[in-house]
Amino acid sequence: MAMFMALAVMTTDFKASLDEVARLGKAMVSDRKEDWRTLSGLPIPPTSPPNDASSDLPAPGQPPYTRGIHENMYRARLWTMRQYAGFSSAKATNERFKLLLERGQMGLSVAFDLPTQLGLDADDELSYGEVGKVGVSISSVEDMKLLFDGIPLDEVSTSMTINAPAMVLLAMYIVAAEEQGAKMKDLKGTIQNDILKEYIARGTYVFPPAQSMRLITDIFAFCAEHVPKWNTISISGYHIREAGSTAVQELAFTIANALAYVEAAVEKGMDIDDFAPRLSFFFNCHNDFFEEIAKFRAARTLWHDLMVKRYAPKNPKSTMLRFHTQVAGVSLTAQQPMNNVARVTIQALAAVLGGTQSLHTNSYDEALGLPTESSATVALRTQQIIAEESGVADAVDPMAGSWHVERMTNEIYERASELVAIIEEKGGAMAAIEEGWQQQEIHLSAYTYLNEIEQNKRNIVGVNYGVMDELESIPVLKTDASLGESQTSRLAQLRKDRDQQSVDVALAAIREAAASQTNLFEPVIQAVRCRATLGEIMGELKQEFGTYMAPSGF
Repeated sequence: MAMFMALAVMTTDFKASLDEVARLGKAMVSDRKEDWRTLSGLPIPPTSPPNDASSDLPAPGQPPYTRGIHENMYRARLWTMRQYAGFSSAKATNERFKLLLERGQMGLSVAFDLPTQLGLDADDELSYGEVGKVGVSISSVEDMKLLFDGIPLDEVSTSMTINAPAMVLLAMYIVAAEEQGAKMKDLKGTIQNDILKEYIARGTYVFPPAQSMRLITDIFAFCAEHVPKWNTISISGYHIREAGSTAVQELAFTIANALAYVEAAVEKGMDIDDFAPRLSFFFNCHNDFFEEIAKFRAARTLWHDLMVKRYAPKNPKSTMLRFHTQVAGVSLTAQQPMNNVARVTIQALAAVLGGTQSLHTNSYDEALGLPTESSATVALRTQQIIAEESGVADAVDPMAGSWHVERMTNEIYERASELVAIIEEKGGAMAAIEEGWQQQEIHLSAYTYLNEIEQNKRNIVGVNYGVMDELESIPVLKTDASLGESQTSRLAQLRKDRDQQSVDVALAAIREAAASQTNLFEPVIQAVRCRATLGEIMGELKQEFGTYMAPSGF
C-alpha cells in the first residue's frame, strides 16, 4: 500500500513538473510579430470563435448574395478569362487578341494609350512621345475597325477600359460592328465609363464632374434602349486600390461612387430596373488571401442591402453585384520578377474563391514593361490551371463557414458601411471628391503602407527580404518608336478622304446637343460614321463643357 502511495506521489510530482515545463516553454515562445493585422490593417485574432460563422447564411444565388450571385457558380459556367491587352498600333494589338483567343481566352479587354484615354488624337502635340506606349492608339473608327479585324463583334464579348471619352470609343465600337454587319442589339461587353474614380485616384479626367455625369447617364439611357446586352459602366475599385487604399476603402469608395451614378440616373427620370441590372463592378485582388475573399463576399452583401433599402427594385438583378477582378499590378516587383508568378497565382485563387465573374491575371514582367507573348501566355495558363486542375471551381463558395473568413466578411461589411455613411454625410461621392476627402484618405493609407516596408515591419520578398544579386535578365517588349509618325500619316489620309462638309455638320450637331439636354450619344455616333476623329469630337465637348482641375487632396 505504501508503495502505491509513493508511486501516486511520484506521478503527481512528475505531472506537475511537465506542467511547469510547458508553462515556462510557452512563456519563452513569443509571436513573430507584436501586432497581427491584415494588409489593410484589420486586426487578426489567433483564432475566430464559431459564433462568427452565421448558421442561417442564405444559399448561393439567394439574397443578399454573400455566397455568390448564382446557385451553381462555376459548376455551371467558369468565370470569363478576360486578359487585358493593348499596345502600339491597332494592327499589333489585333494580332495579340487573336493569339490570346487561339490559346483559350474567353473575352477581349482593351487597354488604350494615354492620348486616347484623354481624348486626344495621335497627331495632337500633347500626344507626342506617348502614342501606343501603355495601350493601343485609337484616333478614329478606322483604327477601331483595324483593332477588331477578323474578330466578329456580334460573337465576342469585349471590355474597354476608357472613361472620359467613353461615349466616343463605344460609338466607334458600335460603328465598327455595324460595318462588319452586326447589330447594336447583339453586342456584348462592358465599358468602364467610371469617371469618379478618375478624380479620386487615377487622373485621366477631362470634363468637370457634373458634365461627366451627364455623359455617363446619356450612355445608360441610350444603351438601355439600343444596346441592351452591354454593361454600361464598370464601377472600379481597382485604381483606388492601386493608388494605395486599403481593402475597406476600396470597397467603400467604389460603392459610394456607384450610389452616385444610380442617383444621377434616377434624377434624370430613369427607372432603377432599366439600368441597374447592367451595372458591373471592377475590383483589385491583392496579396492578403483571406482578406480579399472576405472583401468580395462583403461587397455583394453591402450592395444588395443598400439597393434594397434605397430603391426597392423589382428586378432581383438590380441588387446583384457582378464584378470583374484584376490581380494587383502594384504588388508586382521589378526585383526577382519571376516571383510575381506566385503572387499572381495567390491573388487569382482568392478572386475565384471570392466568386468573381471574370478575371485578368497580370504577367510577371509588368513591373518592367508591357507583357511579352510568353509572359501573357503564362498569365492565361495560370487561370486555366486554377480552373481545370486545382479543384477550387468544383464547389460553390467553399470558404463559407470558415470562422475566420465569416468574421472578416462581417468586419469589412461594417467598416465599409461606416465609410459610405461618412461620404453620404458629406453630400455624396461627388461632393466628397470635390472636397478632396477620398484622395486624402488614400494618400494617408499609402504613406502608412510604404512606411511599414521602409521600416521592415512588412516584408516584400526581393525588395526588403530575401534580397540577392540578380543575374538573370528578363526580355522586355519594345513598342514601335515610329508609331506616332505612322498614326499621324493615317490621320492625314483620313481627313483627306472623308467628306469634310458632313463632318462639320456632325460636329456642329454635337455642340448644339451639348448646349441642350438632348442625349449626346446619337450625334456622337453620327459624327463617328462621318469619320470625325476622337480629338475633334472631344474638342466640341470641351468648348461647351470646359475642362477640370481637381484638388490635390492635401
